[in-house]
This record gives sequence, structure tokens and C-alpha cells, in this order.
Amino acid sequence: MTALSADYEAKRQDGQIVSVKVKGSTTIYKGGLIVDKGTGYAEPGDDGSGYAFLGVAEEAVDNSSGADGAVSIRVNKTGVYQYTKTSAVQSDLGVAMYIHDDQTVGTSSTNSILAGYCAGIVDSSTIKLRIDLAAK
Repeated sequence: MTALSADYEAKRQDGQIVSVKVKGSTTIYKGGLIVDKGTGYAEPGDDGSGYAFLGVAEEAVDNSSGADGAVSIRVNKTGVYQYTKTSAVQSDLGVAMYIHDDQTVGTSSTNSILAGYCAGIVDSSTIKLRIDLAAK
């Protein structure tokens, strides 16, 4: 491709909620943390090598009997959500949080998949997670 030599319609869309194809044999629950495990498809959050955090599921999708990409899911890339964190304390405020599974985060994990930053403490096992700077 060459550089533009005339106006180009880039077909802008709002980037807050995007549609992502779902991995086959997968069920994703509304509100779950979503990752790409290197396949280009959405899957439930998990702490694995090379995984990328995509955002939060806006809906539940059952692709348990479907092929890769047979269905899509709406994924939110921004906002503050409540998730489980073992031993949440006030000093977690502003600290980076990493994915453990599709509903749990922590201040560290084996593969350090950034989910966002603690925006508040709800109680000793729940935080408010701001995902804006982490979702890919």
C-alpha cells in the first residue's frame, strides 16, 4: 500500500464496546474478564503465557458446540467494575491488578496479564477495577 494522496473515509466507530469472535467450544458469562489466548478469539479470563486482556463481557455467549468464530461477543473496553480480590486492603488503591480467572484479580500473577488498576475497595474480598488502560 502507498500513503494517502486524497481524502479517505476511515469509517470511525465508538471504541467503548467492540464485537469479538468467540473461540469454539467456549462459554463466556456476562461480566467476565475476557482474554485472547493468542488465537484471535475471545475466551474467559485466565492466567496464561502470552494472553492479552480484551475487556469485560457485556453479555453471555454460549459457543460450546460451535466452531471458532461461529458467534461473537460484545466486549467493553472501558469503565470500573467490581471483582474478587483476596485480602483487599486500602493500600491496593491505584495498584495494578492482574488476571487470575474470569472474575478474580490480584496484585500479582504468574504471567502478569494486566486487567487494570484498583479504583476502590468495596470490602476485604472485593475491589473496583478500572480497565481503561489495560484492555487491548
